[in-house]
Amino acid sequence: MTPFTVACIQTNAGRTIAGNLETVRRLVRDARDNGAEFILTPENVAILEPKGEALRAQAEPWEGNSLVSAFGTLAGEVKAWLLAGSIPVKAPSGKVFNRSVLFDDTGAVVAHYDKIHLFDVDLPSGERYRESSTFEAGDRAVIAATPWGTVGLSVCYDVRFPHLYRQLAQAGARYLVVPSAFTKTTGEAHWHVLLRARAIEAGAFVFAPAQTGTHAEGRRTFGHSLIVDPWGTVLADGGDAVGFVTARIDPMLCDRARGQVPAVGHEPAFARPTGPR
Repeated sequence: MTPFTVACIQTNAGRTIAGNLETVRRLVRDARDNGAEFILTPENVAILEPKGEALRAQAEPWEGNSLVSAFGTLAGEVKAWLLAGSIPVKAPSGKVFNRSVLFDDTGAVVAHYDKIHLFDVDLPSGERYRESSTFEAGDRAVIAATPWGTVGLSVCYDVRFPHLYRQLAQAGARYLVVPSAFTKTTGEAHWHVLLRARAIEAGAFVFAPAQTGTHAEGRRTFGHSLIVDPWGTVLADGGDAVGFVTARIDPMLCDRARGQVPAVGHEPAFARPTGPR
């Protein structure tokens, strides 16, 4: 496991797939020109459509999916590993899977993951989100082998559920990917804290490419794509501008962090609660 350069792409996706893909292609090529070997894009990278009916109408089945083809072609063109943070994939139920797809440097699909935890919340700002009305939840955690070690896949709201990341780390993940479209309200309060906590708890690198700015229907996302090392140190922060950040990754830092604080292996068998006494 030799050191490598990772890049997190930060976009301001809209409702037009063609325009979003044009931006992503440009940024991925630029990141590759800057030495990135593993390039990650945010949640909703191809389309950020707030209206569920409109998104369901544009989602394609997994087989023959044009977005999978487009990202696979891009990965093969730049000869880098590429994460399509998430794309909409039609589910048998009529809803949509929020699916993250990992490609190798030939453009082949290595793994895909459907977002497990759906963002159904009412924020103090008055914002209301009901992802479950549009999306079908995934039902399994996913890891994948890369030339630099094992990656654990997740998407956005998953980051609030630490048991998922502990399980990914116990399954061998050295890198936790968290492509996101975090709201500005929650991002300002929790984004950096949550991502640093997941890195520290798992003794793993966290790569979190993010959406930024104002989108259709006035939705606002926080940006600040982050690359965090296993000790919780922020190696790169994308701020609020469209673009990308890079960092040089030493896989051995994962072993060092887990050797110093071996929490991943310290899982006591808690007794079942017995109720008040």
